Amino acid sequence: MSLTDILSPSDIAAALRDCQAPDSFSPKKFFQISGMSKKSSSQLKEIFRILDNDQSGFIEEDELKYFLQRFECGARVLTTSETKTFLAAADHDGDGKIGAEGINLFKYR
Repeated sequence: MSLTDILSPSDIAAALRDCQAPDSFSPKKFFQISGMSKKSSSQLKEIFRILDNDQSGFIEEDELKYFLQRFECGARVLTTSETKTFLAAADHDGDGKIGAEGINLFKYR
């Protein structure tokens, strides 16, 4: 399964265009534009599984900086500031990584 099986390619493209400039990435806005905020918990868990590059069950900071590239290989890398802000917003237990339940936080923000 790929992200385009769950999300519209045009919505993904629009979300990526919106955050092309460094330090312009907003997780909430990206989730809204890409359509992720409208997905069910089970669909978000599948998206999480796809984004979890090493299949550890968590998205760690080093994986998170490549978040946009999981949607399109030519997309930019998140800045250190964007990565830390994203991680802080989704890391609900403070362990320095995002579990599958953390990605659901953006559905409601």
